[in-house]
Amino acid sequence: MAVGTIKRLTDRGFGFIDTGTNKDMFFHSSNVEGVGFDELREGQEVNYTEGQGPKGPRAENVTPT
Repeated sequence: MAVGTIKRLTDRGFGFIDTGTNKDMFFHSSNVEGVGFDELREGQEVNYTEGQGPKGPRAENVTPT
């Protein structure tokens, strides 16, 4: 699993993870596990698996560390 930091959350149920590279990783609330989407905070460290969505790469199995 990769580790990143939540960079931005939206009120539409998705967010972006700072992966430590020049590219942020998109994630949807349906890919959050162990907690509710509304419990996540910007700046929080998370584990995730890189997957492929209909519009390109996305984070899956997103869990707080």
